[in-house]
Amino acid sequence: MKTTIASALLLCQSTDAFVPASRSVVETRLNETPGKINHKIDLDSPKVATMDAIKDGEKKVYCRCWLSGTFPLCDGSHVAHNKEVGDNVGPLIVSVAKEE
Repeated sequence: MKTTIASALLLCQSTDAFVPASRSVVETRLNETPGKINHKIDLDSPKVATMDAIKDGEKKVYCRCWLSGTFPLCDGSHVAHNKEVGDNVGPLIVSVAKEE
């Protein structure tokens, strides 16, 4: 089939030619509000702040990607995010040594 300028312009006018079949989680997050990283945790609050106590000998793993279903604790959701976009985000791991 021979491509003409008219057929190329007609193709460009069709928005379906440029819309992917499905959007990734990352595309959805980035397109909701540019620059915003939290799209699901305590959205009615002006600021998400969490306090937690850690006992001697305890270790906790905290989410830094804002995708965890167990926020503020990490559930490993960053692994899928990293694989999808080539990012390297990971959790914050905090531990307290046992007092002897």
